[in-house]
Amino acid sequence: MHKLLVAMMMALFLSPAELRAETVLSGSEILALAREAAGGDDWANARNLSLSGHAIFYGIKGHEPRSVADDYRMWRVFDPDRKVSHGADGKVRIIAKSGGKLLFEVGFDGQTTWTERGIIPKAEADKFWASNFGFGIIRQADKPGFTATRLADDAIAGHALYMVQLADPNGGETLFGIDQQSHAIRMMGFRTPKGWHHRTYDDFITLENPRWLQARHVTLYYDGRKSNEVFWTDTRVNSAIDAGTFKPPLD
Repeated sequence: MHKLLVAMMMALFLSPAELRAETVLSGSEILALAREAAGGDDWANARNLSLSGHAIFYGIKGHEPRSVADDYRMWRVFDPDRKVSHGADGKVRIIAKSGGKLLFEVGFDGQTTWTERGIIPKAEADKFWASNFGFGIIRQADKPGFTATRLADDAIAGHALYMVQLADPNGGETLFGIDQQSHAIRMMGFRTPKGWHHRTYDDFITLENPRWLQARHVTLYYDGRKSNEVFWTDTRVNSAIDAGTFKPPLD
């Protein structure tokens, strides 16, 4: 019923030419619009990203938060030649603290994965990253070997979305929901060892030099159940990151 109403509203307010244009957009064309809205070449070719804010984590039972990180930070170095949708790439480190006390940390230096408990065996690490890495592959969508397929339109939180499935050269698939008006990326999802994982993105701000569209509210779900929410309050793109940030602990 909702999709029918959306279609009727589009028919009422769009001219026949506009309606045809909306209908014939391909998956690749939609992702090109999303790329431009996100920041164009500045966004697609960014070297690194540093984010800080706070986060709320929920358990598998009950409605109350399991924990709250009042200090939540992520540092990310991007791999410009990324080809695998759901595997570790580049470098990353995430630290969550509450009242100055470490809740958890996880890092990847390009080869080794670690947490606050020490070095993680590769097989275990690969399974972990397969349940977490996914969004950044959209930056590679216009490169050889990637295929974008438009699926049935949908809507999230009142925002009409184009739905596009992006396949990498190895067949890994990621579903993206692109706002039909702003072309912001509002949803991303993929299958993981933990089940179906999807994220929603909201409360966007635009940075300049480089141009970058950042969602300040990110909500993560596994099998339809809310797992955690992240509220980013500071965003830095292509800023200096100390090399020691990605140094694993001695084991």
